[in-house]
Amino acid sequence: MRILLTGGAGCIGSHIAVELLEHNMEVCVIDNLCNSSAKSLQRVEEITGKKIEFHNMDIRDEKHLRQLFQENNFYACIHCAGLKAVGDSVNKPLQYYDNNVCGTVALLRTMQKYNCRKIIFSSSATVYGAADKMPITEETPKKECTNPYGWSKSITEQILMDLQKADNRWDIMLLRYFNPIGAHKSGQIGENPNGIPNNLMPYITQVANGRREFLNIFGNDYPTPDGTGIRDYIHVVDLAKGHLKALEHINNCGLKIYNIGTGKGYSVLDVVNTFTKVTGIEIPYKIVERRAGDIAVCYASADKAKNELGWNAQYT
Repeated sequence: MRILLTGGAGCIGSHIAVELLEHNMEVCVIDNLCNSSAKSLQRVEEITGKKIEFHNMDIRDEKHLRQLFQENNFYACIHCAGLKAVGDSVNKPLQYYDNNVCGTVALLRTMQKYNCRKIIFSSSATVYGAADKMPITEETPKKECTNPYGWSKSITEQILMDLQKADNRWDIMLLRYFNPIGAHKSGQIGENPNGIPNNLMPYITQVANGRREFLNIFGNDYPTPDGTGIRDYIHVVDLAKGHLKALEHINNCGLKIYNIGTGKGYSVLDVVNTFTKVTGIEIPYKIVERRAGDIAVCYASADKAKNELGWNAQYT
């Protein structure tokens, strides 16, 4: 089975690639490397002992996409390519809509032309906005998104829903990720973003290894037990395994939506304190202003994925 994996050189994509290869699938990765490195794919090959076909390509480049589809017979596409920093999206909305929405439209147009109509989309819990109650289920009404990143995911979801409604030959799964964290047990791949990290764990580790002086915690006045934001931190390997389960169930699925989370929320300070407890390394931090677009509490109910896909998080 040959799978097209967009954004496959990124943190999530590279972990998905490992799982696909270890289950004897052929993997073709496209990635423009704007916030990733081809070295991660070399490490995936070292971990698995298997080869990956890689194309340094932007999903908005329809000419090269068409050429790729002409040369391959893909069973399905796992679509992870996209810009993903909430704060950054507030400052660069056009860049996010162009990359995340227009890029997906170009990809879908090409898939349709070459009769590849199975796609698993990397969506996000941000599409729920500031939900009224927890845990969030797939039936929780989507409210106003609080940032352009969330809107880019929500708009893309709507495009996919409309596409499947117009042409029921499409099989589409929307996987709404909560907060991916962690790394492969080999230590060979993980999250190592360019510039200042936008996610919590790589920021903590860069402080721990001396690359940064302290951690910025964005607000301690949220209505939570310790005042810091609460999120559902899902281990990236569990997340990657969720895509395998989705692939197993995608044939004739129509359109399905699944939360990919643990069902439990932890605050920023919970994570910082646990890191210190486990490693013995103190993490100096400063409380700074809330970040635009952030919400107080967000955690999942993943019961639907457990009941329908046979998937649930193994790591706490």
